[in-house]
Amino acid sequence: MIDKLEFFIALAKEEHFGRAAEVCGVTQPTLSAGIKQLEGQLGVMLVNRGSRFQGLTPEGKQVLEWARRIVGDSRTMREEMRAARHGLSGRIRIAAIPTALAMVARLTTPFRDKHPGVTFSILSRTSIEVLSLLGNFDVDAGITYLDNEPLGRVTSVPLYDERYQLITAIGNPYSDRDKVTWAEISQLPLCLLTPDMQNRRIIDQHLAEAGVQVRPTLESNSMIVLFSHIRTGKWSSIMPLNLAETFGFSEPIRAIPIVEPDASHTVGLVAAPREPHTPLVQALLDEAMALADDFRTHR
Repeated sequence: MIDKLEFFIALAKEEHFGRAAEVCGVTQPTLSAGIKQLEGQLGVMLVNRGSRFQGLTPEGKQVLEWARRIVGDSRTMREEMRAARHGLSGRIRIAAIPTALAMVARLTTPFRDKHPGVTFSILSRTSIEVLSLLGNFDVDAGITYLDNEPLGRVTSVPLYDERYQLITAIGNPYSDRDKVTWAEISQLPLCLLTPDMQNRRIIDQHLAEAGVQVRPTLESNSMIVLFSHIRTGKWSSIMPLNLAETFGFSEPIRAIPIVEPDASHTVGLVAAPREPHTPLVQALLDEAMALADDFRTHR
């Protein structure tokens, strides 16, 4: 039953029998037969079939939610037994928004010191992708904004508050200021994250609150691209203070607080709302709570 439910989850995600079979490491006939057997056991049609996959039936959508719960519980059980025999080991998959990537090492490094048998896979994703990957069991945890756009049902640990700075070269407008307003920076040649990133939507929101709009002269989904353009001295950007501090900007680059409003948004670790969590995820949540205490102590 667990194998058939995993086949069904893969098909719902991939929306293609061949790709789902490849993900599951079986042949397409094996996957198709497994799902037909599942339909027989449950007494309902789960998949609309034609010459190709045509979506889930209403019953299939209901079963998908149960399948995710059951498969998740099964994985938790197996991991608990492995941890009981061999200690904490395995791979933790984390998806993080780009502005949080620089601080992930503050979570993973002390975690691995305590659990050397654990390895990590870190992905850079949009906030929407983080939640989607979490819901599909493609990652174990995410790092994203907690207080700006709906998260749905997740377990969350607030880590730090993101505050915003104008990052610009000395000699550019406002580079000699101790602070600058959102309205003032709208006139600068800016390089910003792409609109699919929540950080960009937050920036646009605060600019709109100041009664201005910007048309960036460069957009990218990569923080490295933005940093490299700032260093030319020809572009400025708006970035979280903690990110600028992590990359260690020095002369001739300045980080200037942005006010009116003095905005902040909370970033934290999120995991699927499961009790109990797998031993790996629970240990990660515990480490996140310790890191949050450290952020508060040094704020």
